[in-house]
Amino acid sequence: MGADFRLGPWLVQPSLNTVSRNGSSVHLEPKVMGVLVCLARQPGEVLPKDQLLKTVWPDTFVTDDVLIRSVSELRRVFEDDAREPGIIQTIPKRGYRLVAAVAPVNGVPSTPAALQYSQTDAPTKVSTSGSWVRTGFLALAALLPVVLVAGSGMIQRWLSAGSSSSPIRSIAVLPLQNLSGDPKQEYFSDGMTDALITDLAQIGSVRVISRTSSMQYKQTKKSLPEIARELNVDGIIEGTVQRSGDRVRITAQLIQGAADKHLWANSYEQDMHDVFALERNVTEDIARQVGARLTTSRARQAAQPRRVNPDVLEAYLQGNYYLSKQGNGLLNDQALKKAQEYFQQAIKVDPQFAPAYDGMAHAYYSFMIGSREDWEIAQRSAQKAVELDPTLSDARSTLGWIKLHRFWDWAGAEEEFRKELALNPNSTAGHRSMCGLLGSLGRLDEALKECQIAQELDPNQDQLTEILYIRREYDRAIEQQRRWIGRYPDNGVEHYELFHCYWQKGLHKEAMQELEQAVVLLGRKETARRIRHGFAVSGHEGAMRAWASDLEHVDSTGEAFLPISTAEAYAVLGDKDRAFYWLEQAFQHPELASLDDGLIDLKSDPMLDPLRSDPRYQDLLRRIGLLE
Repeated sequence: MGADFRLGPWLVQPSLNTVSRNGSSVHLEPKVMGVLVCLARQPGEVLPKDQLLKTVWPDTFVTDDVLIRSVSELRRVFEDDAREPGIIQTIPKRGYRLVAAVAPVNGVPSTPAALQYSQTDAPTKVSTSGSWVRTGFLALAALLPVVLVAGSGMIQRWLSAGSSSSPIRSIAVLPLQNLSGDPKQEYFSDGMTDALITDLAQIGSVRVISRTSSMQYKQTKKSLPEIARELNVDGIIEGTVQRSGDRVRITAQLIQGAADKHLWANSYEQDMHDVFALERNVTEDIARQVGARLTTSRARQAAQPRRVNPDVLEAYLQGNYYLSKQGNGLLNDQALKKAQEYFQQAIKVDPQFAPAYDGMAHAYYSFMIGSREDWEIAQRSAQKAVELDPTLSDARSTLGWIKLHRFWDWAGAEEEFRKELALNPNSTAGHRSMCGLLGSLGRLDEALKECQIAQELDPNQDQLTEILYIRREYDRAIEQQRRWIGRYPDNGVEHYELFHCYWQKGLHKEAMQELEQAVVLLGRKETARRIRHGFAVSGHEGAMRAWASDLEHVDSTGEAFLPISTAEAYAVLGDKDRAFYWLEQAFQHPELASLDDGLIDLKSDPMLDPLRSDPRYQDLLRRIGLLE
């Protein structure tokens, strides 16, 4: 294939299909190496895509997707950034250019002859009995482009069956790369990533990492082994999505994470109307590759994926994009209103599109200050989603939370959460919901198991501190929370959780410092100043009174409704009458208490322990259905 050469600190050995640095070697597919060799033959010059395709794939028809994937793989290996390239530069509408200097190895000049790439590089004479192996390898290399583009199921299954790779029991789907060239289309590639994760999550025998953890690796420069180690997964799915008019093309490949070994790849293209069929094809192919079985209901497996109006899909994906916009763990009300508009557009065009109703329900029950009308719309929307598609797992979760928040329907909520997990065993939200519900009911061991599963599915988010706190395991909760704050120091919610843990340990000074930090990060510097002044004047009690006073102020001005936080402050101060006043407000206005969950944690909240001997506490438990 050509002589060895260097690109910066990397040693490229075409004959071995390897790239090495500091003693660490990465194996490239032969065709990927072929692309690199072609570029290295003419460093600094623009090579048109046609030329690269004809040189590396002379006898096989392939599309630009295969070349794009090859260049993307080279950039990953060389840790190169397409936006600020140090190795390979994309020349829009023309081709690619190698911008790094090519240096010869062992005095061999980097001439076109030395770097010539040929399909027939193998020796013409082989005196050993291994000649048939080499011939078979070359034939296999020639077949790979056909597999990637045409997606021959028979060849793919034959290849995977012959693989000695370790079994894939866990998967992470990295954000699909947007190949449209338009940053405004990011919502579309993100939406396709979400859809693929959701569909794969229905594989009951494989652990599938949640969206919130996977999306943190968007445009990351970390290697696949690093990502696999951080997420504790065997396999990684990465790929691209490209939209052109009403056509959608997705490429996907399965990588064995720890070894960075390519296991399988395929390309899919469908009309936008058939995007759900496309998603199912990708999911089923991946499931076959890992030897897994989808656990969806028989009815859903048998049904053909419904066609969708492209305008409906567009509006729905835009709605999801705005629904996911968060800051410091809190949803932005303006983003929620924008999401509502898009979901309404989708419903207007197609009143039978169930996912849009579920999105509408989410958007209406997530306001910082809700209203009775908001919750009624959310309830009607969630019920409509379930009526249209009983197998829509997210809608089950939504309906469960509405039953819990509006009606304290504990049994009904548990039923919905269990239905969600039956439909989607890998639902982080489902396991987190079950953990929260069981914790509120006092079933703490069951709750811990659910939160532990959620943590495995979403390793980049804290799923355990709250249940450890409710179990009164404060030392473990503090250790856990410190770790997350070290990772996300600017997240005010994390500091607020640590404030609770420190308070329960009697570390009042540390608790007030965390509370002060939390309110600063949540945008209330004046509140932080008052807390600090209160502590200076009369210690932790003065600081807590300043905090309680500010909470009442934000309620009176309509900024937020935080009855539980206010009741907690007065409870630990010993002002039971004021604490019960705010608990009664939470009971009377459950629709307003969106932000601090209202009375859901009345039975389990350690901050309310000073109230438990009061008859009013037992009466509240009875009224919300939690009296034993």
